Amino acid sequence: MKKLAFSILFILVGLFIIDRAGGMAMWWVNQHTHDVTGPKMRYLINDFHEDVLMMGTSRCNSHYVPSIISDTLGMSVYNGGIDGSKNIFSHYIMLCHILAKHTPKVICLEVQPNDYVRERDPFTCITFFAPYFGRNAQADSVFALAGKYWPYRISHLYRFNAKATSNLAGLVVTRLDNGSNGYVPYSPPAHFPNTLYHLNTPKHADRLKLAYVQKFIRLCKAKGIKLLFTVSPMYAKVDSDFYDVLKKTAGENGLPFLDYHTEGLYQDHPEYFHDPSHLWDKGSRRYSSVFASDLKRLLERER
Repeated sequence: MKKLAFSILFILVGLFIIDRAGGMAMWWVNQHTHDVTGPKMRYLINDFHEDVLMMGTSRCNSHYVPSIISDTLGMSVYNGGIDGSKNIFSHYIMLCHILAKHTPKVICLEVQPNDYVRERDPFTCITFFAPYFGRNAQADSVFALAGKYWPYRISHLYRFNAKATSNLAGLVVTRLDNGSNGYVPYSPPAHFPNTLYHLNTPKHADRLKLAYVQKFIRLCKAKGIKLLFTVSPMYAKVDSDFYDVLKKTAGENGLPFLDYHTEGLYQDHPEYFHDPSHLWDKGSRRYSSVFASDLKRLLERER
């Protein structure tokens, strides 16, 4: 019996050592990788210092040109859009980490229906942020909701499960640098979109997601940050009430809502789009000029 107990203890200690050593190794990889999200996440969490922060998913990532917005506003701007971040849970996690080091003057959050509609698994996206688990209690609360708190608390190596392949590949192939203040442009497509399809208004809201939209808003207000919601152009028509849930939330909290999609901006210019959801660099630059002018007027009006 003693032999069995010793063997079990030996195995557990061995697994613990492997897990901690593996976690340290993958942390080093995560901090040196140049995959599609690694450098930007490192910058946002450790070095971000700009006045204006753009936040959102790939549409934010590729639609807002910081140099154009900065020239118009006379303020420093960083594009913090993260590919695959998907919804408000990811944005809230990232906001918590950012505010632990720096408080920007303005945050522009590119919103979309995913930020409030029901999904089968709304937490798949947060695994991207698991390497930073344990560094911010507010951010970790989302992992608790997702049922990942104790797995990530117990196993340091498991935190890197979702990003292991991408992180390792990023040691060899550079996919992203920080040379354009976070802006990652799309190149012109082989074929521009040619069908202007129609999107119907989502019907089922997720109360937990909306609660986290409110938490995001409250956190910004507590820090004295000017927050606004924005929706950039898409090559798709929508019902007039498509964004009403988010517009109502913004209105109830006194937030500006800049909607360039419902009004159909650039839907007569398919040559600006890489695909129905994303502008390519030419369209992004034209849109950034429009957005920057509107944002400047808004900020000047509210001084």
